[in-house]
Amino acid sequence: MTRTSEELLIRHCSPTLAGLKTGNIFTCAVEDRETLYRDLRELNRMLSSKGLRILPLRHSAEKAMLYLFRPAHLASDLEDPRARRILNSCGYCTDTVNGCLIQMMQRMRRLEETRSFPHEIGLFLGYPPEDVRGFIENGAEGCKFSGCWKVYDDEEQARKIFDRFRKCTRVYTRQLTCGKSLDRLAVSV
Repeated sequence: MTRTSEELLIRHCSPTLAGLKTGNIFTCAVEDRETLYRDLRELNRMLSSKGLRILPLRHSAEKAMLYLFRPAHLASDLEDPRARRILNSCGYCTDTVNGCLIQMMQRMRRLEETRSFPHEIGLFLGYPPEDVRGFIENGAEGCKFSGCWKVYDDEEQARKIFDRFRKCTRVYTRQLTCGKSLDRLAVSV
């Protein structure tokens, strides 16, 4: 794993690495498919003991969209009846977390043909179900506040969360600059 890869993960995924957030999605440049999968296997070996997993959502010859997440957090998030209702209304079979994850990944891989972004993906990132529902129903209009996501429900709570995420990213960036490795920055929860 290169220092550039570590910087990319810290810049886009610090709250997840710190255990504050269920998941993050980010895009990175890729050399080729073989190198991408080798790097992902290496990352999963390093991070799995910390309760983290990284999966490719989509990739082309030049770039990949990756999903870093905490499976235990995702399982808890998707047990929320509000989240299950949203997923069911989007056509998901909510019997298992892995089944939901596979369906979401399939939807992400079919973006070109469907031309419909799966906005329920916010549930896989730890966004509050009421905000995900608000976004789906309002097409990004009429939100109370916009930060890491568009807020339709509890603005005060969302502002506190966004502040925590920003602070976490600043601290992690500083720690990486001071020589702390990604392995040491990722926490077990």
